[in-house]
Amino acid sequence: MAEKIWFITGASRGFGREWAVAALDRGDKVAATARDTATLEDLTRKYGEAVLPLRLDVDDRAADFAAVTQAHDHFGRLDVVVNNAGYGQFGFIEELSETEARDQIETNVFGALWVTQAALPYLRAQRSGHLIQVSSIGGITAFPNVGIYHASKWALEGFSQALAQEVASFGIHVTLIEPGGFDTDWAGSSAKRATPLPDYAEAHRQAQEARAKRVAKSGDPKASAAAVLKIVDAEKPPLRVFFGELPLQLAKADYQSRLATWEEWQPVSIEAQG
Repeated sequence: MAEKIWFITGASRGFGREWAVAALDRGDKVAATARDTATLEDLTRKYGEAVLPLRLDVDDRAADFAAVTQAHDHFGRLDVVVNNAGYGQFGFIEELSETEARDQIETNVFGALWVTQAALPYLRAQRSGHLIQVSSIGGITAFPNVGIYHASKWALEGFSQALAQEVASFGIHVTLIEPGGFDTDWAGSSAKRATPLPDYAEAHRQAQEARAKRVAKSGDPKASAAAVLKIVDAEKPPLRVFFGELPLQLAKADYQSRLATWEEWQPVSIEAQG
């Protein structure tokens, strides 16, 4: 297997960290970004020049383009670009402030969009490359208390599916990874929470209980590394792939319900056409 050059956002912990380590362990090279490059010092000590640590806040479009250019110039090419940086914003839709809503979209949608746009000229020129967009089971279904997070991931899913069709002729692949619950601290210190409204107290309790059941069997981020390597090494990688056992069950239930509703209301749909 030929050596690959990776660009990974949010490499300080979680999926980004585990995938960077897996790539480095097998002899690939990684441009690893983080808001605080001190979190990457252990990687540089262990892997030396195979790692290029880059300080990056993906909300900054100019910085995204500069970081991608620096990585390309440093290693000479880019093969796998992983948009992993992001966070979860908790809060019922009515509870969200403008700042909380805008910040969620800025990071989870525009951050990934800017890095994608920055990488595409290099991938087009070399007629190869693979964009890994870290979405979520929340990118195709939705639950209470994380509505704006869902909005961000549904947006990522939409532009990435369109992108896959736009760049296929250049030999560029796009894969949306849709994890279920994993032990990545996604709902812990990295998450943000809106101020709850008293009227939603019972609904919050029910949402928390439902979420606890969904994440009762959380995935191991270390195990996900072997899976992502199989995806980037595949001759024909998938546009979408779930990580974890539960997402497929949730997706089936959701889409069966959608299809049933669409079928039931099809006469009205035809009437609306005129």
